[in-house]
Amino acid sequence: MSSILEKRGVVILCFIFSSFQLCAGAVHKVGDSAGWTTIGNVDYRQWAAAKTFQVGDIIVFEYNPQFHNVMQVTHAEYKACNASSPITTHTTGNDSITINTHGHHFFVCGVPGHCQAGQKVDINVFRSASPAPSPSGLLPSPVPGFTLPAPSPSNAAASPFAVNMLFGKFSWLLLLLSYVF
Repeated sequence: MSSILEKRGVVILCFIFSSFQLCAGAVHKVGDSAGWTTIGNVDYRQWAAAKTFQVGDIIVFEYNPQFHNVMQVTHAEYKACNASSPITTHTTGNDSITINTHGHHFFVCGVPGHCQAGQKVDINVFRSASPAPSPSGLLPSPVPGFTLPAPSPSNAAASPFAVNMLFGKFSWLLLLLSYVF
């Protein structure tokens, strides 16, 4: 009897730990290979427009901390390139910021003249339309005539996540149920 309870405990713990992977988001390096800089005329507005951001995503700012920083600001401060009262300030040169809410997240470089030169980015996290739960509670009903587009290279990091979510999560659930019942 003890070994059955131990097995159930191990399976339940594995299921719980696999659930944490569902909370992990994609990682987006601001400016891609150029990083967070004023060199090279990076268009951060265009960079952000080409991405799909979701709650849980991690935004990475890579830069030389001797010449740049990252400040999260309000919309008004973003528009005016005013970094005098930032919400948060990051100065490591390798800053990872997890997006926890929907809506706009405004970032600027607080070094004088950098924001005005275009070193600012608006990370807009849209509310995703999630399908209503199916009667089985496990998988959404298919939509007739709808095909999922192939991921673009910039969203390729999400592909293993999606595969793990669909197959890994449900295999743990089935394994858990087989031990419990």
